[in-house]
Amino acid sequence: MQTDDRHVSERTASEQLDLRVGELVEVRSEQEILATLDEHGRLDGLPFMPEMLQFAGQRLQVDKRAIKACDTIGNTGMYRMERAVHLEGARCDGSAHDGCQAACLLYWKEAWLKPVDSETPERGTDVAPAAGNGSPPPQPRCTTATLHAQTRTEPAGSSEPIYACQATEMPKAAPTHLRGFDLGQYMRDVTSGNARPLPMLRSLLVLVFNKLQSLNRRLLPRLPLIHGGASYPFIDGRVRGRTPKETLDLQAGELVEVKSAEEIFETLDRTGSNRGLRFDGEMLKYCGRRARVRRRVDQIINEKNGRMLRLPGDCIILEGVICTGDYHQFCPRGIYPYWREIWLRRVQ
Repeated sequence: MQTDDRHVSERTASEQLDLRVGELVEVRSEQEILATLDEHGRLDGLPFMPEMLQFAGQRLQVDKRAIKACDTIGNTGMYRMERAVHLEGARCDGSAHDGCQAACLLYWKEAWLKPVDSETPERGTDVAPAAGNGSPPPQPRCTTATLHAQTRTEPAGSSEPIYACQATEMPKAAPTHLRGFDLGQYMRDVTSGNARPLPMLRSLLVLVFNKLQSLNRRLLPRLPLIHGGASYPFIDGRVRGRTPKETLDLQAGELVEVKSAEEIFETLDRTGSNRGLRFDGEMLKYCGRRARVRRRVDQIINEKNGRMLRLPGDCIILEGVICTGDYHQFCPRGIYPYWREIWLRRVQ
């Protein structure tokens, strides 16, 4: 982290609110938030994005404590996040990132929020002048123009911009790796309200089982494998060769039902994918349930390289249907899984 980032961190070290799930908070004003940011529009490596300005002054409930984040760039596990939360319904609309449609759940540093019922003095504002010197407080090193400028770079010799957002910059905002058997993270999940004890215990048992499956595949291949050594929950793709396609032309607001697991397995290849889109184990819990189409997704930012990724096939996200992290150490990011139309049926 740069020296300027350290200076900002020192100013906001006291912003420890210990917010819990369901607690009502108010997003600070634009000027208060800008005063917490460095000249790159970041606090502790986490960007404050232009899409977040629309929430300034609003009151929202804490959806989850953002105590950790799964690595969707290198798939290397879970990483610790400090003094941050997710707010209910506060998702990125992609308006400052050329219409990215991933609708990621935004990260909010506690320095950008204040409890609604707090009687403590305002925090996160400019540093007050030293007593007796009569000098005005220092101006924020970040402006709204800075926030917009930091969303992209234009590489020389290329007409395609490289985007930066909270998702692409996650390795800088959450640099500390959390081992799967670091029990402290699960205690924080329970005490913060992110997870209940029994589902957490079940998740830990699944974690142990999958670690043993992995160990058996790598070191003990001659022992009998459970379900071929696959990780739980088991995804039994059955298609050899090209996977099928079904066109429903679903539009936002339509009611659909997720097909049964058996029906979906008949559309997947041996990698658990349909035309390159993987059906994740976190999606199994929604089989048989109904939901409304949130939107068709045509483009998202590739978190690995920052470029806009075009999605040529049918790709659907559903209202309220998110990854709950049951099999991923209870990651709180609430990412929308993508659905092929062949995994859904229209409800008349």
